[in-house]
Amino acid sequence: MLLQGVFPAVTTPFYSDGSVYYKKIEHNIDRYSRTPVAGLVILGSTGEAVMLSDEERREVLRESVQAASPEKVLIAGTGAESAIETLRLTEYAAKLQYDVALIRTPHFYRPQMKPEALLAFYRTVADRSPLPVLLYTVPPFTAYDLPVEVIVALAEHPNIIGIKESSGNVEKVTTMVQATRHIKRTAMATEVFQAVTARMLNSPAPAITDDGGQLVSVGELTGSGGSAIGVKSRIKTRQKDAGFQILVGAAQTLLASLQTGASGGVLGFAAPAPTICFEIYSAFRDNDMELARTKQDSIVTATKRIVSELGIPAVKYAMDLNGYYGGLPRLPLAPLTAAQKSEVEALMAPFRN
Repeated sequence: MLLQGVFPAVTTPFYSDGSVYYKKIEHNIDRYSRTPVAGLVILGSTGEAVMLSDEERREVLRESVQAASPEKVLIAGTGAESAIETLRLTEYAAKLQYDVALIRTPHFYRPQMKPEALLAFYRTVADRSPLPVLLYTVPPFTAYDLPVEVIVALAEHPNIIGIKESSGNVEKVTTMVQATRHIKRTAMATEVFQAVTARMLNSPAPAITDDGGQLVSVGELTGSGGSAIGVKSRIKTRQKDAGFQILVGAAQTLLASLQTGASGGVLGFAAPAPTICFEIYSAFRDNDMELARTKQDSIVTATKRIVSELGIPAVKYAMDLNGYYGGLPRLPLAPLTAAQKSEVEALMAPFRN
């Protein structure tokens, strides 16, 4: 699966009583689907996944996939503290036709989370997962930073296609890029080098074939095997070099990370402001470094304060300002104060839709 570009870290909406507001999921996903982002991450850290019951997580995944456009790559956060629970949710996401499983590092029993434990965990999950696996290291929340040597070892696994690296450490990104350059993989892409998703294959529109007119299997997209789709397509596809793909989680380091070899970002700031995040990526891709730097500099203060410091309550309030439904976080996360709301309004003023 091709993971290039900007992926908003989607939030989970709640009613004032704390129950999940499923109808607003449809509203938000539909709006994101009309933007130029590459795809969406459902049930990541910004999605308050750890606050949800298993039943709620499954329903959020189901509602989100039903509302998303087929051409958007859908990444499901399916990580849990045990391998068996991780696989159960991953298998459910695969049945819904998600494209990738985002699996955070187990961290509750931190003293025992030695490299050998993480290697065993991820290899077991990747061996059995019906979806390609995206590693997820997010030390601001887990207080555990997946070591580079473990990442490089796991990158050799054929069903581990990349990592979401959320430490904000550009030097670490550089080291990972250099240490995984030897991994040569390709991914299916359209003629304009956009990702080909499982839902594109199974949508009412014609299924996708390669340049020779041969049928493309779901397994070719996911790396997990599978049978061919028996419908011929008018859409042409091609293979694109992918390697081990690195997505970053800190919007303030997006450009620097792209310059060092990252393929894109899963960004909390893209939840309220997907367009400016995409514009940074697009300017970089077009080699307009002056424009890319200008746009990158414009978001640094806002993303640091809103995402890194004030967190999910501020991300959700910023979404409310931009036509998405943010609403309240789930306790124990507290709503913003009036002063904090005013601060977010001022920070978001340049990025209002």
